[in-house]
Amino acid sequence: MPILHNHWQEVLEAEFDKPYYLELRAFLKHEYKNHTIYPDMCDIFNALHFTDYPDVKAVILGQDPYHGEGQAHGLSFSVKPGIQMPPSLQNIFKEMVDDLGVPYPTHGYLKQWAAEGVLMLNTVLTVRAGQANSHQGKGWETFTDAVIDHLSARKEPIVFILWGNNARAKQKRIAPHHYIIQSPHPSPLSVYRGFYGSKPFSKTNAFLESIGKTPVKWALDDL
Repeated sequence: MPILHNHWQEVLEAEFDKPYYLELRAFLKHEYKNHTIYPDMCDIFNALHFTDYPDVKAVILGQDPYHGEGQAHGLSFSVKPGIQMPPSLQNIFKEMVDDLGVPYPTHGYLKQWAAEGVLMLNTVLTVRAGQANSHQGKGWETFTDAVIDHLSARKEPIVFILWGNNARAKQKRIAPHHYIIQSPHPSPLSVYRGFYGSKPFSKTNAFLESIGKTPVKWALDDL
């Protein structure tokens, strides 16, 4: 039975039989059985399900999922409708408003960005409740390396937006013909160290337009 439901299954199929992934899968089975883990098992691969491989024109790469109740649903930095926006997402929206002059969103559900061709990926795809980075070093980094490698191998340029040290560590895997935007993480701890004023949204659209691609509609519609 396929793990993914679109072109990503064929692209990543070889990963699912590798020893690291089988170990990761066993680890996750134990974790989900014995602890509260986010996101829900059905949502782990939503970033890939919501933005198919041929449709990716930009990547927003974060760290690991939100570890608060009801927040994470498989898209980096996004929260489900009706969930209060975490501080990092509030800071992302503040930068977007300053960068583009669009209205501040009324919700934090970023599926619209995914539908626009923005792959909302974390470097690690699961986390224990209340314990940031608790699933670091368990195999997810190798899996998301493979995702980045396959995107990097594409001839058509992609925008890679790398927020925070975990994401920036992937830069070495990205071929030079792609466009990279990197900055500190938008968390309150680092937002004033270069995230504010980095203008990732306008830079992304300017590059996409320069290669004949449709720019991303960043302004979120009300739900």
